[in-house]
Amino acid sequence: MTDHFAPRDRPRRLRSTPAMRRLVAETRLHPAELVLPMFVREGASDPVDISSMPGVQQHSLDSFKRALSDAAAAGIGGVMLFGVPEHRDATGSGATDPDGILNVATRAAVAEVGDALVVQTDLCLDEFTDHGHCGVVDRRGRVDNDATLVRYRDMAIAQAQSGSQLLGLSGMMDGQVAAVRDILDDQGHTDTAILAYSAKYASAFYGPFREAVQSTLTGDRRSYQLDPGNAREGLRETILDTAEGADIVMVKPAMSYLDVLAETAALSDIPVWAYQVSGEYAMIEAAAANGWIDRRRAIEESVVGIRRAGADAVLTYWAVELANWLAER
Repeated sequence: MTDHFAPRDRPRRLRSTPAMRRLVAETRLHPAELVLPMFVREGASDPVDISSMPGVQQHSLDSFKRALSDAAAAGIGGVMLFGVPEHRDATGSGATDPDGILNVATRAAVAEVGDALVVQTDLCLDEFTDHGHCGVVDRRGRVDNDATLVRYRDMAIAQAQSGSQLLGLSGMMDGQVAAVRDILDDQGHTDTAILAYSAKYASAFYGPFREAVQSTLTGDRRSYQLDPGNAREGLRETILDTAEGADIVMVKPAMSYLDVLAETAALSDIPVWAYQVSGEYAMIEAAAANGWIDRRRAIEESVVGIRRAGADAVLTYWAVELANWLAER
């Protein structure tokens, strides 16, 4: 007889040592599941630090190429490119200019690491418009959905011709996937894939990104991005985008929408990705800088949580650093 209760079930047996915990881990991270968002600034001779995102920069073309090499060496899956132009106008003409910064950066990336990484491009007008919206604004100041689709089709061809392997449709216009898939196929770019930002929410966590792309937005994007309280609407958008020909669907942001991510992963028969956005990055960096949390553990835990919820890949600004940590193991 013992003088204490001895439980029959002992789940702690499988947590007893590092080797045991590693053996029974349900969710694992791999560098190939990570995508690095990158910003390239037109006219920059040196990289420019982004104050709200410590460790992230707007790259010059030279520093961009060096960072691409580091990303390839780390073994991550790909890079998502954003352009920061010197000049903007009402229709975002720089987005379709072959010599516009995003298209120039795409060609540079393909030449530098196109065999090692999937070169991806953001297909949206917000970085290129003087009003900062993701589409064409009409006389009443509203984003014109169908006029925007015409611009997206032109952007798709410009990006595909520059060598982008995966177009990230982030504008949240109705019918954008079908419009882009149609023009790509019509112009012979049948192998160019589409990443649909299907469940993209009107989130407060995009704040630092606005600095990163020097956004000129006034007002908000609630007329086209999803309401944070609507989970079913995110699933509806995913179903529509899949039917229109998306190759991959995305939930953005990740942290506050893990329920949407899990439900999307459960219903989707194509890959599901998630974007760990700038505000998520900034919060962890700020808390770690103040000594409130363990930086490395918080980063790893945050990405594991996104993967556990169902993301097949994660866009994260820590992609290269995290991949190097994984390699250390």
